[in-house]
Amino acid sequence: MRQFIRHPSNIPINVETDDFQHADQLTDIGFGGLRFYCKSALAKGCIVTIRIDVVNPPFEIAARVVWNRQQDNVYETGVEFIDERDAYKARMVEQICHIEDYRKRVLKEEGRQLTSKEAALEWIEHYAKNFPGSGSRNHDN
Repeated sequence: MRQFIRHPSNIPINVETDDFQHADQLTDIGFGGLRFYCKSALAKGCIVTIRIDVVNPPFEIAARVVWNRQQDNVYETGVEFIDERDAYKARMVEQICHIEDYRKRVLKEEGRQLTSKEAALEWIEHYAKNFPGSGSRNHDN
């Protein structure tokens, strides 16, 4: 059973360590941490600051690097939350990102332009019952 669930992959994040700061791409978010693509390998055990600006207020946490895997010219990196309370915050950010992804998809596929509130209401009606953590602890990634 995996710790992470599939997440809209177009969500930009900022990763910062003592040595560097750059933008990356979030791939998964789950109960225990995050997975993202990074241009550099991060040392296992390294503490990073993760910031997601697509939500207001921006989501920012400290996390510990638990693994790296090189894929072509980038590294897939997994981090775990240091503070257990960050897991709940991450779940809220995840839902907001899914709703925003839904809003963009509806515009592209159906030509309907929804407000964030309208998208949230539709997304909740169609998808919230299947959202991991909303009843069963389904980890599909």
